[in-house]
Amino acid sequence: MRLAVLGSPIAHSKSPALHRAAYRVLGLDWHYEAFEVVPAGLEGFIRSCGVQWRGLSLTMPLKHDVMPLLDLVDPVAVLTGGANTLLFRRGGGGPTLHGFNTDVFGIVEAFRHAGVARLSTVRMLGAGATAASALVAVAQLGADRVLVSARSEVKLVALVELGRQLGVEVHAARPDTAESDIVPDAVISTLPGGADHPYRFDAPTRASSVLFDVAYDPWPSPLAASWLEAGGRVIPGIEMLVNQALMQVRIFVGGGADRILPREEAVRAAMRESVGV
Repeated sequence: MRLAVLGSPIAHSKSPALHRAAYRVLGLDWHYEAFEVVPAGLEGFIRSCGVQWRGLSLTMPLKHDVMPLLDLVDPVAVLTGGANTLLFRRGGGGPTLHGFNTDVFGIVEAFRHAGVARLSTVRMLGAGATAASALVAVAQLGADRVLVSARSEVKLVALVELGRQLGVEVHAARPDTAESDIVPDAVISTLPGGADHPYRFDAPTRASSVLFDVAYDPWPSPLAASWLEAGGRVIPGIEMLVNQALMQVRIFVGGGADRILPREEAVRAAMRESVGV
């Protein structure tokens, strides 16, 4: 079986290491590669995949572009408007393309493995594709109020609408923390690692709110470093990466996100070790 991660840029991707480690533990002689693919080339790549192909992992900027190409879409992918996993289902009439979002599971599991089982108020930085997954994830963890700081008003409006569907109040927040006296349970940064941004947090917030930073390279990000300096708790993005990849392996091996793997904890441990966690 062949699998791959597609995106642009892709050279930095840790997905090949994660998946290869999983398939070694499972005793599967499956081949997982990385390919540089831009949106204009996505459909052609998918159509070129023969019967030996089992599935694809999709990273930016392809998560939204794949949606019109799918025959079946997982409910979480419908909610977030993006799929990061494509499974080829083979039948007599040719392949059926089934899309999934595993980022939500990755975020929820990252919080739970850090001992955070419930959230109420959350502050979020950024409003892109990862922010939509983060909003669904915190809703699953019980959050009912999310303050979002973002430069794009259009994307913010989309998050407000998604929050309405989830029963979560989503409000715009200024870059500083002066507009609210409430210290959030968690701050979630969906910004790229090393990105320059205007967001600053006072010492009490950094000391008491857990930071979930989707960045993992370079690490620590400037935001994570400031949290650690204040003695705060930080969940690095690599935890999300490992857990979302674990669900991808479930999908590729078992055909569904809820298909627990044989020796799953051994698989997870090998995946973590493969990326130095």
